[in-house]
Amino acid sequence: MTKLKIVLSAVTLLAMAGSSVAQDDLDKRIAHARSAAPASISADATVMVDGKVVAKGTNGWTCMPDTMPGDGAAMCNDGIWMKMMMAMGNKGDFVADGVGISYMLQGDIGAGVSNSDPFNPNPKAAADYVETGPHLMIVVPKELLKGITDDPSGGGPYVMWGDTPYAHIMVPVADVK
Repeated sequence: MTKLKIVLSAVTLLAMAGSSVAQDDLDKRIAHARSAAPASISADATVMVDGKVVAKGTNGWTCMPDTMPGDGAAMCNDGIWMKMMMAMGNKGDFVADGVGISYMLQGDIGAGVSNSDPFNPNPKAAADYVETGPHLMIVVPKELLKGITDDPSGGGPYVMWGDTPYAHIMVPVADVK
């Protein structure tokens, strides 16, 4: 075998190994994204990884392995919640015109946020920093939030980001382990 053939064979093997590793990583990220919601929802959901659709769904839900790049806080969102996420991504206005649901059944431990400011540049240093175990989030027209506490330490539902267009109800569904 000539040196050129040996080099080309080695390059081909490395490329194949690299694509296998990349596919394994993508498969893990897809599985992690789908773990955010019950299988009855996530199995037929669209999956987005790093802003790209990697699995086309059929039920109107979208699952992602991260809420922010690399945070590992998987979520699955319905259409209204995705509209809110798009508005947040652009720091734009959002008005809930119905009920929107997002599942985060893996929680956001290690990837928490300021309970009052979605754009806090250092949320872990915020006085109202919060991490929540498995939970779901519900966005509703703002007038429906009246009377719900914004205190996450009470053990039940609470309002997050209440004074912003992105106000929603956090509903813990299991204790943090």
